Amino acid sequence: MTIAPEAKTDETPVPEGYVKLTIDGEEVIAPKGELLIRTAERLGTVIPRFCDHPLLDPAGACRQCLVEVEMNGRPMPKPQASCTMTVADGMVVKTQLTSAVADKAQQGVMELLLINHPLDCPICDKGGECPLQNQAMAHGRADSRFVDTKRTFPKPLPISSQVLLDRERCVLCQRCTRFSEQIAGDPFIDLLERGANQQIGTAETADVLDQAAHTSSGHPFHSYFSGNTIQICPVGALTSAQYRFRSRPFDLVSSPSVCEHCSSGCAERTDFRRGKLMRKLAGDDPEVNEEWICDKGRFAFRYTSATDRLRRPLVRDARTGELEETSWTEALRVAADGLAAARDAGGVGVLPGGRLTVEDAYAYTKFARLAMRTNDIDFRARAHSPEELDFLAAHVVGNTPEHVSFGALESAPVVLCVAFEPEEEAPVVFLRLRKAARDQGTKVVHLGQWSTPAVRKTFGELLACHPGGEAAAVEGIPHHAKDLDQQLATEGAVVLVGERAAEVPGLFSALHRLSARTGARLAWIPRRAGERGGLDTGALPTLLPGGRSVIDEQARAEVERAWGVAAGSLPAQPGRDTTGILSAAAAGELSGLLIGGVDPDDLPDPDLAREALAGGAFVVSLELMRSAVTERADVVLPIAPAAEKPGSYLNWEGRRREFDVTLEGTGALPDCRVLDTLAVEMDVDLFTQSAEAAASDLARLPARPRDSAAPDVPGLPQAAPGAGKAMLATWRQLLDHGSLQVDEPHLAGTARPVVARLSANTARSVGKRVTVSTERGSITLPVEVADLPDGVVWLPSNSDGSRVRVALGAGHGAEVSIAAGGAE
Repeated sequence: MTIAPEAKTDETPVPEGYVKLTIDGEEVIAPKGELLIRTAERLGTVIPRFCDHPLLDPAGACRQCLVEVEMNGRPMPKPQASCTMTVADGMVVKTQLTSAVADKAQQGVMELLLINHPLDCPICDKGGECPLQNQAMAHGRADSRFVDTKRTFPKPLPISSQVLLDRERCVLCQRCTRFSEQIAGDPFIDLLERGANQQIGTAETADVLDQAAHTSSGHPFHSYFSGNTIQICPVGALTSAQYRFRSRPFDLVSSPSVCEHCSSGCAERTDFRRGKLMRKLAGDDPEVNEEWICDKGRFAFRYTSATDRLRRPLVRDARTGELEETSWTEALRVAADGLAAARDAGGVGVLPGGRLTVEDAYAYTKFARLAMRTNDIDFRARAHSPEELDFLAAHVVGNTPEHVSFGALESAPVVLCVAFEPEEEAPVVFLRLRKAARDQGTKVVHLGQWSTPAVRKTFGELLACHPGGEAAAVEGIPHHAKDLDQQLATEGAVVLVGERAAEVPGLFSALHRLSARTGARLAWIPRRAGERGGLDTGALPTLLPGGRSVIDEQARAEVERAWGVAAGSLPAQPGRDTTGILSAAAAGELSGLLIGGVDPDDLPDPDLAREALAGGAFVVSLELMRSAVTERADVVLPIAPAAEKPGSYLNWEGRRREFDVTLEGTGALPDCRVLDTLAVEMDVDLFTQSAEAAASDLARLPARPRDSAAPDVPGLPQAAPGAGKAMLATWRQLLDHGSLQVDEPHLAGTARPVVARLSANTARSVGKRVTVSTERGSITLPVEVADLPDGVVWLPSNSDGSRVRVALGAGHGAEVSIAAGGAE
């Protein structure tokens, strides 16, 4: 229940759970426990503040929000901080608007805050958008009585490779320390010293200052969310190494945008200048990311201007064998002729990749069915399985936030994470889980191999199992975790499953049975931003747009009518999945490949992918940057990054996340436009010449009620590894060797260490370094002991020095050999 804070009469009844108070002469009804500063905001009165933030616990650190308060007819002896005092019945509050006492107190605090402030607004990155600057003008004195020497410090001091600290600007509001401890769970930035020497810093800061006695952690500020402290700092004390001195806020043009790096679809603000991206900030979206984003979403955008970005179409010269720049007209003609010939010969496989917008994914779907006349299309540029296809069709396609949302995670009594590492794969989901556990007491259970940082920071419980044994562990929950089984049967319980589940036979089937038995809601959270869009638009070998089965005659007829093609035009047999497409191309059974930004090293078998590319098929690649596909492609068509095109992502909730073009006039074309023009060259009309046109065409195909059979695949029994062997657990870290993180040295500096994790018993057999090997190759890394089961080794999947798919040709749950790694 919400009551507008408008003037009330004495006869107005006060609902239960509310109180009546007076602010600046107006009676207000407010909920019990509400902070005075919030009640005043609802009334339209802005009280100056620095430490207050609606998503952080009250601190009362800066004292800028002082107001005059009267209780039971008796004024309090001195002004009170409105950011820490809650409303009470009969309270009378006077803000700076009606109280000379409050106004003088606020001016006095401002004068004290400015005593040591350097007043370097002309060179400060915050100048022009600085709360201290604004409030000093609105609520400060016109002159200063301070005539002594200001306190100074060496600057800037690196808090991390991407966060720099100017200590003399700091007003000790503690926003950064509270965010780090409360929201991110990374309490490595803290207050050091006391009194006039008090300052913000880290353990490394203390070492620099020769103040080791004050060091409490011994760790630098390595957090996936450190950029948020820069954004919420009200005075420019924390600045970005990437952005520092690159522009002035008033020189920037801002555009609302959506993050392209994971499936959460976080709201962002993108700032650019003279056609170049300068920075990204978190947008305010309470239903999705609130006011936070991860550092990857904030800092990883320079790929748009990378030196190896493709700007012009390339066609391979038949005489020299080299790729040569050419016109769009020529490139599209060669591509159309080659794909048409390949289609009529052995057929063409379509691999769109998982980073597409909804509109681009739809264009690939339509191009495959109409222009290539095939169901050989699969967006899953990662480990995958037929069981996963059945699960997605039965449980995920068409889902909306009404099924499971960020808000549902926050209110759930229990959340079970299976084959899903939230901090690494969907960081904002991790923040919601931590918030739910911290504020609402939600029980977060992680079914995995070791107590990762996400387990600890969500106050979670680990259900440990061997990699590949997750299906058996889920089946065993009613026998070995009866309390969890009972909690999963309570209303609002949620099970989150990640894309790694596709590597574990029987796991999706076990989760289906768990959900059917307990009533817990299942939510699938893939790692890439375009996967939910690819699913719902039918970029899969068994599904058409809206979850329609390719073998359903009525469903095909619906699509044919909507697309305006003759009955019987759409292929009726399920197509090949990604591995099937690559295997067929390698064997010469497919004559062509259409590939959209797929990195072979992400695929289950990179060697198979390279063999397919070299197998003689005609290859057309729609790419942003040069890659391993470029080396083998016959035609390369450059496409636009997210910042240079409009469109939308469908996040893991099923929420449409629309965005407009940020950088206009670059000449870059979105995939949907390129495919539409390519289809026209083949005498096929896709009607996807723009994102708007594609979205309109897709809207004519609403989702159908799901009628797909649930997966029913038995789990595989696990044999204990023999001597010198171990079971491999692996997943990607957030900051790794990903292609969209190029040219980001500051971001790379905060990546987590690349180590191999073993149990204490297993580690004793190999020493300080371990070599993990298969018949394909080996990886040697330093050892870090963790609470893994014996006989298990964990490696990061795609980090420098640990490219698991490339080096080992193996994935999660595979058996590998381990041996002492020798000296470094």
